[in-house]
Amino acid sequence: MPRYALLIEYDGAPFCGWQAQADCPSVQATIEAALARLTAAPVRIQGAGRTDTGVHASGQVAHVDLDRAWEPFRLTEALNAHLRPAPVAILAAREVTEAFHARFSAQKRHYLYRILERRAPPALERGRVWHLRRQLDVEAMRAGAAHLVGRHDFTTFRASICQAKSPVKTLDGVAVTHRPAPGGREIRLGFSARSFLHNQVRSMVGTLVEVGRGRWRPEDVAAALDAKDRAACGPVAPPHGLVLTRVDYPEDPFADIPRPLD
Repeated sequence: MPRYALLIEYDGAPFCGWQAQADCPSVQATIEAALARLTAAPVRIQGAGRTDTGVHASGQVAHVDLDRAWEPFRLTEALNAHLRPAPVAILAAREVTEAFHARFSAQKRHYLYRILERRAPPALERGRVWHLRRQLDVEAMRAGAAHLVGRHDFTTFRASICQAKSPVKTLDGVAVTHRPAPGGREIRLGFSARSFLHNQVRSMVGTLVEVGRGRWRPEDVAAALDAKDRAACGPVAPPHGLVLTRVDYPEDPFADIPRPLD
């Protein structure tokens, strides 16, 4: 059976996350329903990352084994036709070897969290950014973020329902940047790691925003991390500001495709 990698973009607002669930709509189930229109039997797809309820993606990757060969462009077009009107798009498809696994072959995952600082509420970016009316101290946030980089026990920043076997993860990098936005400023927090815990990124963002507001000192982030206690975490940031932007592979089937949010 030929295997195909899919590069996927979606608006997470109407979904309970990536993973298929019995009682609510998911991105995975939506794509599988579209694939069922093309195949003789139901198929399952494997995603690179299980994004949470309301979290978006501009660079999710999945793989699927099909019962016949498809020209990748035609597969992309057929899937997008059957996905309408769901806010899910297949940006590209590539035939890959059986050795490729969207989840287990991944070397690194990249998430971006966007915050819009301005008095006026967002109109065009509504549902894509966390709107804050007061300006944050970006330098303090960078200082706080530095304590999170490296290999740590991230129990403090892990959801109570997280199913990961271990809370120990290596956070390869955190970038806190800002740029002008109409009427204000956009702050971007980029996170890179091989894998993340459930709600880890949003928990870290919420904590760093407390630093930016002056309610926490940068060194309080280190103390919260060392506590290994969920109660020591700051507020969890809302999901709609978070996007899975890229998944890295040793041989990236989508290396030729620009990722605008990188």
